Amino acid sequence: MADVSEEPRRRRAPAMSPEDRREAIVQATLPLVVKSGANVTTSQIAAAAGIAEGTVFRVFKDKAELLDAVIERALLSDDEVAAINAVPSGLALQQRLVVAVSSVLGYLDRMWGVMGALRESGWHPDHDDKTKHKGPPEGMQRISTAVAGIFGDAEMRTTPEHAARLLLGFVFTNRLQGKGFGETTVDPEHLVELFLHGALKPGGKDV
Repeated sequence: MADVSEEPRRRRAPAMSPEDRREAIVQATLPLVVKSGANVTTSQIAAAAGIAEGTVFRVFKDKAELLDAVIERALLSDDEVAAINAVPSGLALQQRLVVAVSSVLGYLDRMWGVMGALRESGWHPDHDDKTKHKGPPEGMQRISTAVAGIFGDAEMRTTPEHAARLLLGFVFTNRLQGKGFGETTVDPEHLVELFLHGALKPGGKDV
C-alpha cells in the first residue's frame, strides 16, 4: 500500500468571487440564448457552466434577471473597443479599417443573435427592461469613437467622427438581406474598399 504521505497533495482551486461567478454564468448562457432564446432552461445553463442548478439561483433572482444580464453582456463592447484601439498604427488606413470592421461585425453578430433569438422565442421584456435598453447602446457609441480614432491624421473631406458614423452605416446596411434588400453582402475588405473609394470603377464611365 502506497504511503499516503508521498502522494501529491491535491490543491483546491481558489473559489470564484461573486463577480467572476456571475460573469461565468452569463458567458455560459449567452450562446445558449442565441440557440434557444428564452426557452433555454436553467438546467442547461448549469450544465454549460459546470455548476449545480441551485447555484444559478444563488447568483440571480430568477431566469428573467439572468436573461437581462445576458443582454447587458451582449451590448457591452469592451473587447471590441480594446481590439480596435490595439490596431497597429503602422498599418495602412485601409488595413486598419478592415480590422475595425471585423470587430464591429463580431459585436453585431453577438448583439443581434441574442436579441433576435429572444424575440423569436416570444420573450417580452417588462416596461423597465424596455426603458433600460432603449436607444443606441453605449457599447455602439464607444465603438464609433474607437473607429473615429482609426482615421487619425488622414486627410479627409469630413470629420473622423462623421466618417466613423458613415462607415458603421455601411456595416449595418451590408447585413440587411431578404425581401426588398437582395441577398448580396460583402466581406470587410470589400466593404472598406467601397467606403474609401466608392462604387464606381477607376476610369469607368459615370452614367
